[in-house]
Amino acid sequence: MDDMIEIAGLRDYPLARRGFVMTSLISGFTLATTRVEAQAIHTDSEGLATGEAKVPVTGGDMPVYYARPSTGGPFAIVLVNEEIFGVHEYIQDVCRRLAKAGYLAVAPEIYFRSPDFAKMTDSSQIMREVIFKTPDDQIWADLDATLAWAAKNQGDAARMGEVGFCFGGRITWEYAAHNPNLKAAVAYYGFIKNPTSPIKPKTVLDIADQINCPLLGLYGGQDPGNPPDLVHEAEAKAKAAGKTVEIMIYPDAPHGFHADYRPSYREADAKDAWARTLAWFKKYLAA
Repeated sequence: MDDMIEIAGLRDYPLARRGFVMTSLISGFTLATTRVEAQAIHTDSEGLATGEAKVPVTGGDMPVYYARPSTGGPFAIVLVNEEIFGVHEYIQDVCRRLAKAGYLAVAPEIYFRSPDFAKMTDSSQIMREVIFKTPDDQIWADLDATLAWAAKNQGDAARMGEVGFCFGGRITWEYAAHNPNLKAAVAYYGFIKNPTSPIKPKTVLDIADQINCPLLGLYGGQDPGNPPDLVHEAEAKAKAAGKTVEIMIYPDAPHGFHADYRPSYREADAKDAWARTLAWFKKYLAA
């Protein structure tokens, strides 16, 4: 598949500047897209413990952002897989939303090894020079390390799940096939097909029948990178193998419909998707 098809849902929203206030560890590795209006949802930190940490991984110390309730625990862990734009305020807000629901949410900056990431202003360049050059095996190791860190910091290793957006949705599918200890996964418009290479050898279609946990997929019917027929093909392959998969396609929604800092945001669909996300985690992760 051509990489321009792969990122078709992103090309309408070119990167222009850092639009969010970042904190020290994360700021050097994050970007923001041009916004039509301010971020729609702002989740405060009242009743939460939030912050940044460094997780030792191959190649250095990986920055992570975390949020959890300030009291109690251990908490079920939700790994938050970023978009291609870094662990910016939207992804951090998602962590706080999950923490308000009682989870320890943690978002790793898996692209921190790319020195020019923060300077890039074009999504096609980011896909070409960062995303497609980051080996999947390295990503899985980073996510493994993130969950191990969370389990040592008031997380419950017996209750681990994940959620991901955009290319992070693709990561969510494939990491669900990698990690046998996950209990639940939610993929927002995760790419079903992507260009393969020696360092990214498989697509979601290749591994759909190998996922280790129940997976909820949330897609936009107007996302050119994820035609509904292709999404349902992955669903059918998973279900034929006895996997628990539920797919929701919002007919009029584009790619990125949950990203409330971008023009692609669709409030009604985003709210419904988030309610489904919390219900999915409550059913499979928090019990």
